[in-house]
Amino acid sequence: MDRAAIPSVDLLLRGLISKHPQIARERLVSVARAVLQAVRELELPLEDIDTELDARLLRLASPSLRRVINATGVVLHTNLGRAPLRAFEPVSGYSNLEYDLATGKRGKRDEHYVPLLTELLGVAAIAVNNNAAATYLVLKALAEGGEVLVSRGELVEIGDGFRIPDIMEQSGARLREVGATNRTNLEDYSKAAGPQTRMVMRVHPSNFHQSGFVGKPTLKELSILAGELALPLYEDLGSGCLVDLKPYGVEEPLVSASLAAGVNLVSFSCDKLLGGPQAGIIAGDAALIATIRRHPMYRALRLDKLAVQALSDSLRALVVGDYASLPGLSMLMLRVAEIEARAELIAARIPGAKVIAGESVLGGGSTPDQSIPTRLIAIPGNAHRLEKQLRANDPAIVARIEKDQLLLDLRTVFPADDGVIVEALKNYARSM
Repeated sequence: MDRAAIPSVDLLLRGLISKHPQIARERLVSVARAVLQAVRELELPLEDIDTELDARLLRLASPSLRRVINATGVVLHTNLGRAPLRAFEPVSGYSNLEYDLATGKRGKRDEHYVPLLTELLGVAAIAVNNNAAATYLVLKALAEGGEVLVSRGELVEIGDGFRIPDIMEQSGARLREVGATNRTNLEDYSKAAGPQTRMVMRVHPSNFHQSGFVGKPTLKELSILAGELALPLYEDLGSGCLVDLKPYGVEEPLVSASLAAGVNLVSFSCDKLLGGPQAGIIAGDAALIATIRRHPMYRALRLDKLAVQALSDSLRALVVGDYASLPGLSMLMLRVAEIEARAELIAARIPGAKVIAGESVLGGGSTPDQSIPTRLIAIPGNAHRLEKQLRANDPAIVARIEKDQLLLDLRTVFPADDGVIVEALKNYARSM
């Protein structure tokens, strides 16, 4: 390569300023230098300079987080943000986040959502930025320096390499394993309890299940034992189911049932079966909640103003029973007949498409092996090519492939997006 042919930064800058007047000059300079460096190191052909400059500047100026259409049938899709959020208008400008308008004095951000949680659960509660943070904070505030009794069968990995023993170690609490991997009884807990024991912990195996020769105490039995040992019983419940979903084929323990069984503290996610934003709730005995809230780490883990508003909005819908406005819950409650009717309308407009029986998956590490009946649109043709083209659509459409067949599950598609799917499939057919 003739290095003399490489343009100068100033030469590129003159053209960039006229093409991208909305981008700050120093940013244009930075990008131009980076592209020229790639040319000098032979990572980029000289003739591709203009294309690379435009591509890099477009990436800087365009948001990478954008709306997608989830046609996979996985309701709580971890990679797609878990529970889809109920639409709400963020408060712009200033807000009364920590200001009491009635008294004119400093307020607490908790007051925007705590009364709603108390109305739903009947106990004290606080929120932090996710359930892993909630688990960490409970252990840090109540068991640092002491032992926590946990069944060996409950030492789960909650995803992305985060494991309960690791979180416990970081909190300063010491893990005391009890029982066996498949069976733990009350005696295992009582024998392990000692002067250093600070807590009994139950972890809901939300992302797996055991079968066969297995057993463990009921929550009621464990709560009675914890009371006899003068220890708090804490349950990491995970999925945070506040609404009975059994009529819709979902078997998941209710938060209210854990509290009724005598659990002193329970924590759970808000972006799973609660149907809200990412957050973690800690609920239970008022004295324990007060101790946790006073811990310095609470401030580090508390919710920001957008999460406070989104959580409050979701909780308010639950309080008034407006489940239909919470997309995750309404999707779980959809009847197969409704999905089938929509699927037939779409399939009729796509040559070769057909509607078949299938299963929607709850996902999100919430309900292992649980699925509910649905109807799928099976699309003919090269499944991998079509899947890639749908992802390139605007908005992107994420589908699933099974046995080399592309499938669309409308359970997780908002009805307003059905037309978008039809147009994307027609565009694909025209490109064949």
